Amino acid sequence: MAEARQIFVLSDATGETAEKVVRAAMLQFTSVPVTLRMYTRVRLEAEMRSIIGRAKHEGALLVFTVVSTAHRELLRRICDEENVDAVDLIGALMAKLSTYLGAQPKGVPGLLHTLSDEYFKRVEAVEFTVRNDDGREPRNLPKADLVLVGISRTSKTPLSTFLAQKGLKVANVPLVLGIEPPKELFEIDQEKIFGLTIKGESLLQIRQARLKHLGMPPDTSYGQRDHIAQEIKYAQQLFRLHASWPVIDITGKAVEETAADILRIKKDRDGRRTTPR
Repeated sequence: MAEARQIFVLSDATGETAEKVVRAAMLQFTSVPVTLRMYTRVRLEAEMRSIIGRAKHEGALLVFTVVSTAHRELLRRICDEENVDAVDLIGALMAKLSTYLGAQPKGVPGLLHTLSDEYFKRVEAVEFTVRNDDGREPRNLPKADLVLVGISRTSKTPLSTFLAQKGLKVANVPLVLGIEPPKELFEIDQEKIFGLTIKGESLLQIRQARLKHLGMPPDTSYGQRDHIAQEIKYAQQLFRLHASWPVIDITGKAVEETAADILRIKKDRDGRRTTPR
């Protein structure tokens, strides 16, 4: 197996923006093993020199998001001196925005994560979503902004968590063959509900891998092709009975892609509700 390449992500704040951008880009290079190393809240020259020195020693690519113009220039200069490959993720965008808007950036690190009403809304949404994962509290379904419904291993939990980080209260309800969904699911606003489905072969691989990880026998019904086909059929029958539930096929999709589909549909529906008739 090829040795993993190194990417150092340096930020003067939390580094979340840079990490997400790099991980999204790396989805296009899955055949190459890569190790991502994060260096956050870096604001001193000594720290920068130390990290760049490590990058040089390990032959790493340095990706940085630094809002201070002086610090960006310093980073670029040190990288040039040490002959370290570097990518400035935010510098070109800020320069272009400055020209376009006719204004200078504040240059204050971490503004994205400054405590605000929006921040507390996200925290509340994440707490709600964790409490209402996997159908745990059906009585809370009326309080949810979105409800995800699907059989096991259709990405309900990771999708819920991702959407919660955008400030949405998300509950998810598992569909289990032979067990009726909670009655509360059919009593709430049906336009909040999204069905999740997946191709049988893909689900078979996912479940077989899950059984292996748990040390369970592969002939368990959970990972058998016929049982999976019955589960998918059961879910599709329920989805057909509820035409207002958009059904999204997650096969081969990243969580971010599926979330984007859900948010687009939600935005369209919200727009229709607020448009005067």
